[in-house]
Amino acid sequence: MYKVFVNDKPLFLTNQIVRETDFQLFLLESVDIKQLICKIFQNKISKAWLYHPDEKEIMKTLKSKLPVNKAGGGLVYNQKGQVLFIFRNGKWDLPKGGIEKGEEINETALREVYEETGVRGLELKEKIHKTYHVFKRNGRYKLKITHWFRMETDYEGPLYPQAEEGIDKVEWLNPAQVQEALLNSYENIKLLFENHQSVIR
Repeated sequence: MYKVFVNDKPLFLTNQIVRETDFQLFLLESVDIKQLICKIFQNKISKAWLYHPDEKEIMKTLKSKLPVNKAGGGLVYNQKGQVLFIFRNGKWDLPKGGIEKGEEINETALREVYEETGVRGLELKEKIHKTYHVFKRNGRYKLKITHWFRMETDYEGPLYPQAEEGIDKVEWLNPAQVQEALLNSYENIKLLFENHQSVIR
């Protein structure tokens, strides 16, 4: 099962038929995806499930209905076990950004972390997760797929929020501060920490 966020509301992609309770069920093959997304953005639908019988085809089918933007991001730890967070648009987030031509996705993640925060000496560890969300740009809905990597650094220098990307501040947060920041973050970021509890040391 996949969880795609639309305006921070969940859209579940599944190959299991489940009895409706507090959500609506649609057939992925035949649904007018743009109309459904529009209703979610307008708060007419708060939770929806999209059914497709073949689990292997679910994401491919969704990708055929929406243009895809690929992004890379980092869950970065310093030597004190603190996590690197950015504050943008009134919410705590992790550094990430879109892939550029000729880049591998891990290179994108490293570049974006550096550009958005000023942190150097990044050491790429394992790929930890993919998150999915729908956004609107120039009047079109797009599916953003972000590939997340765990990174480590011994950098102790100044942090530089990338102002042109709307980033107000960059901070290292300890585990207790991370939990507090997640209360004012995006569902995809919360999901990242929920799925990888081991990432909080």
